[in-house]
Amino acid sequence: MTEHVPPCNDLPLSDDLIAELRSDHAGECGAVAIYTGILAVSRDAKVRAFATEHRDTERVHWAFFDEWLPKAHHSRLLPLWRAAGWLLGAFSALFGARAVFRTIAAVETFVEQHYLEQIKTMAAQPELRSLVAKLEQFCDEEVEHRDDASGRLDSGGGNIASLWSRIVGSGSSLGVAIAKRI
Repeated sequence: MTEHVPPCNDLPLSDDLIAELRSDHAGECGAVAIYTGILAVSRDAKVRAFATEHRDTERVHWAFFDEWLPKAHHSRLLPLWRAAGWLLGAFSALFGARAVFRTIAAVETFVEQHYLEQIKTMAAQPELRSLVAKLEQFCDEEVEHRDDASGRLDSGGGNIASLWSRIVGSGSSLGVAIAKRI
């Protein structure tokens, strides 16, 4: 269990760090929507159980940022992140379990790197210790999602799977870049 994170406004956060945290809030909103999109389309019991379990974790992450980050710092594009996430989840579910697991593995690979970069940036500031601990917890849980999805894939998947993973990673990167600004 991580320690209590002081209110956002009580921490010495630069504008750049606020932008990073805004992208986390937007990303967690999108992650909830990805799993909701999967659940809207998939009828596979194993996929549905996977999506339900991980959506529950993403809801906790999103709720933290939604409550902790002042509304003035939320992305103004939350409806877009919800729609994009839902469409990504639903689209992957149309192609079956392997597409779902490949999509989640790609998204969570990106998210792990994103959180690790933030953690590295903030680690040098002792006054951000509790926030860093929270981000480390979230990062560890995202890695669990990635590893769960990857463990359900039977092979590398070939060129199409590799291309899809790059598309998903690039889309995630673009989403972060936009959310940091808007």
